[in-house]
Amino acid sequence: MNPCAAERLACIPVDQVHIEGALALPADPLGIVLFAHGSGSSRHSPRNNHVARVLHAHQLGTLLLDLLTPEEDLDYSQRFDIPLLARRLLAATRWLQAQPPTAALPLAYFGASTGAAAALQAAAELGPTIRALVSRGGRPDLAGPDMLARVRCPTLLIVGGHDPEVLELNRQAEALLRCPCQLTVIPGASHLFEEAGALDAVAQLAAGWLQEQLRGARQGPTG
Repeated sequence: MNPCAAERLACIPVDQVHIEGALALPADPLGIVLFAHGSGSSRHSPRNNHVARVLHAHQLGTLLLDLLTPEEDLDYSQRFDIPLLARRLLAATRWLQAQPPTAALPLAYFGASTGAAAALQAAAELGPTIRALVSRGGRPDLAGPDMLARVRCPTLLIVGGHDPEVLELNRQAEALLRCPCQLTVIPGASHLFEEAGALDAVAQLAAGWLQEQLRGARQGPTG
């Protein structure tokens, strides 16, 4: 059964173009998670859609974004233009904040590969607006040392144990982050978490962690 009470296509204006996203909201969501995909991927990514379905079951909404138009994605260099991707993610975040169903919801980012760097740059710009961030097999190093030092939201870095180069880059980024940060290694997993049970482990870990962070954000301080 699909736990989402509402699903629709989002069309978001930015940079004289429109980027698209798949917005899904369960009933009474604790918050909403914006997905920034990696190089060459899209909102149709089976891996991120799998993670999104698990988040829905944990009472979390999702917005899976194509940060580039189909024409732009043909330009290989734009896939690695982290400031451009971060600017698009910021535009999508502000769009969500202007929509009545999502305006009051706590926000989090989920970034994969190069999308993780864009998510970290956007989180650095938005400060307390972003309540949590997850990186799956990400390249947080591409966000740059200055931006990493500015991130304030709790950050979970998930890396496969059989992805040694990316694991080392994540360790270097972890040392630069000044926010609450956790680096978790999925044993036996490669970069795309294609091994049996690996992606499920990522999804459950991310869902439980984001649920905890966003539930606290929605409750907030009283008095």
